[in-house]
Amino acid sequence: MLNSPADMLSIVLRGALGGSGRKRARRASRFLTARGGFLSASTIMAAAGVAWGIYDSVKSAGASAGAAGSAGAAGAAGAVPQVPPVPQVAGAPAMLPGGEAMPDGMLRVIRLAVSAARADGELAPQERELILARGREAGLESVIEAELVSAHPLAEIVAGVANVESQRDLYVLAFTIVRADEHVSGAERVYLAQLAYQLGLDAKTVAQLEADTAARIDAQEE
Repeated sequence: MLNSPADMLSIVLRGALGGSGRKRARRASRFLTARGGFLSASTIMAAAGVAWGIYDSVKSAGASAGAAGSAGAAGAAGAVPQVPPVPQVAGAPAMLPGGEAMPDGMLRVIRLAVSAARADGELAPQERELILARGREAGLESVIEAELVSAHPLAEIVAGVANVESQRDLYVLAFTIVRADEHVSGAERVYLAQLAYQLGLDAKTVAQLEADTAARIDAQEE
């Protein structure tokens, strides 16, 4: 059974947050990915959730039709063949494990997470491997690997995001990942300033978002 987009992104984001041994990283992970946490309530998941619901309906209908019309041994047993992971082809849309094109909203979150994880420079080998391992666990290894190889500028990642709540949610996501290593470096602060500019967020809004997010992360159980 395939994971939902929220399940997949939860796994990927835990990789972007880094090692689980740090108390603040664990708290940040709970804030983002726990049941009822930021990710499940965020407006940036809406497009991916709707697209996945449509995909599930089509997949279920197709599986039922295939089982009814199959004359082979698998059909006789009522088994539905498993769809193998789809390799990513350069220039082609990112694909979900079931063979469907990944929703734009889901890809945006993955790209922003990878971008935030490397905000203070190139990823160390162990950091890169952790993100890849989480991508592998979610069935998205080739998607994650492509993002690690080819960095996307922030302007491209957040292009077309006009909804104010989505703009704020994207900033909160990036800030949480940057802050997970227990401090925000100078390079990361520059990165966040560039992201705020691309999202059209003013300094007062950014300060409030960071204060609220930091308080919610620190309120999580260790």
